[in-house]
Amino acid sequence: MSAATTRSRTPDRLCAEAVDLARSAAEEAAAPGVVGEHEGTVSEGDRVVTHFFACKELGYRGWRWAVTVARASRAKVVTVNEAVLLPGPDAVLAPEWVPWSERLRPGDMGPGDLLPTDAEDLRLEPGWTGEDEPPPNSIVSHEMADLVEAEDAEVTAGPPAELAVAPPRGSIASVADELGLRRARVLSRYGLHTAADRWEEEFGPKTPMAQAAPATCVSCGFLARLGGSLGQAFGVCANEFSPADGRVVSLAYGCGGHSEAAVMPRPPQPAPPVIDENRVDPFPLRPGVDFGPPPGGEDGSSAELGHA
Repeated sequence: MSAATTRSRTPDRLCAEAVDLARSAAEEAAAPGVVGEHEGTVSEGDRVVTHFFACKELGYRGWRWAVTVARASRAKVVTVNEAVLLPGPDAVLAPEWVPWSERLRPGDMGPGDLLPTDAEDLRLEPGWTGEDEPPPNSIVSHEMADLVEAEDAEVTAGPPAELAVAPPRGSIASVADELGLRRARVLSRYGLHTAADRWEEEFGPKTPMAQAAPATCVSCGFLARLGGSLGQAFGVCANEFSPADGRVVSLAYGCGGHSEAAVMPRPPQPAPPVIDENRVDPFPLRPGVDFGPPPGGEDGSSAELGHA
């Protein structure tokens, strides 16, 4: 190793003594009053020394102003090389950058956001790989489909522009369209398992709500069944008062809103009114005016009325 690339462990005396020069350079680069006490020096090489000063600026706890000074060979004048703000051993640093695909969490997407899927996404697999291509002599081969289309074209009414665009009859696309599988990719087994684990963790049998529920969702009338293999273990809650309304829930989940958990008690029926038909109660038409006893005496017996 050459001497030019060897760093001296002992700082140069003149460069190490240039504390005031280094401080003035740091104060020139920083805002007034944010350069703190001198925290030491580090030898960067022959006649090259870096001075460290504490940073008192808010939000930069543990950071230090590093001013590197140097002098030429056989020269006694020390000059400033650079002044930068560097993190110290106890500095508060930003977390390591993580790609957006790893930072994204459920619920982060908003209206108008687009989430592209990777071509090698493990949650998806091709909906059709071409392995099921029918042989040439099959009834759904391309040759047979062309013949059928030619026959239909002779009896089809209306111009072609008014006809609906559909895949050729007998093709794989038309069969997939009839079965509802006309998609480029579908969920793989890994994608199904990860979705099931995620749903069961939030609305599964081990949640506190399910542990205190009177019954499970499999016997609830508010449960909407799912199709496919996921329907064997999950459904959609349709009870607006349930905490899982509109969410995919495990069939072993449950809550207090179970349709058969309790019967609504009937409201109490008031007693029928009692009417005493053997007594007459006076009802004054003018409050505060006493009209006296009713005709015939207070007992309500009949009496003869005089004429005015």
